[in-house]
Amino acid sequence: MKGRPNIFQDKEIIIKAQEVFWKKGFNATSLSDLSEATGAGAGSLYNTFKGGKKEIFKKSLQQRREDLNEFKIILENSDNPIKLIKDFFLGVANESKIKHLKGCIVANTIVEMTFIDDELENDAIEILKDVEKLYTATILVEQEKGNIKSKLPADSLGKLLITIWCGINSLRRIYPDKEILKQQIELQLKIVE
Repeated sequence: MKGRPNIFQDKEIIIKAQEVFWKKGFNATSLSDLSEATGAGAGSLYNTFKGGKKEIFKKSLQQRREDLNEFKIILENSDNPIKLIKDFFLGVANESKIKHLKGCIVANTIVEMTFIDDELENDAIEILKDVEKLYTATILVEQEKGNIKSKLPADSLGKLLITIWCGINSLRRIYPDKEILKQQIELQLKIVE
């Protein structure tokens, strides 16, 4: 890749780099890994991303936030947002073994960066807190409509969904099996029926 990449290429680089970070984590990913995955030379990466590997990683996390924002729009326009949330969780069971082993890049980052890098840890924490807020707001509306039987406070249920998400992303590494995961996810999601 010659010269400075354009904005489209920058996003493409971020997506490719994200895949490496997702598999290896921040610390185990080298500049050589990023160059190989993206097709960009080290000089080009550093010219494009002045903050180096950390900036590329932060932008990889930001991509997850963008995915969250897209999901938020879909939820807001849905007639049955709780079903969409459940389907999102249940979709994990159908993923490939590689995806099971990767887990969730955001949850992985919190675990990896605790005691290592407060900024990256907090970036990841904020993403999961934003997901929690989205779940809480959705649950509250659905409780008010009578679509959720649980009388537990919406904020407690929102936190519980995050807890379930983090647990699933460990469980899927232990049991990368569609039927086991589906059964466990369905059992846990009964809380929002």
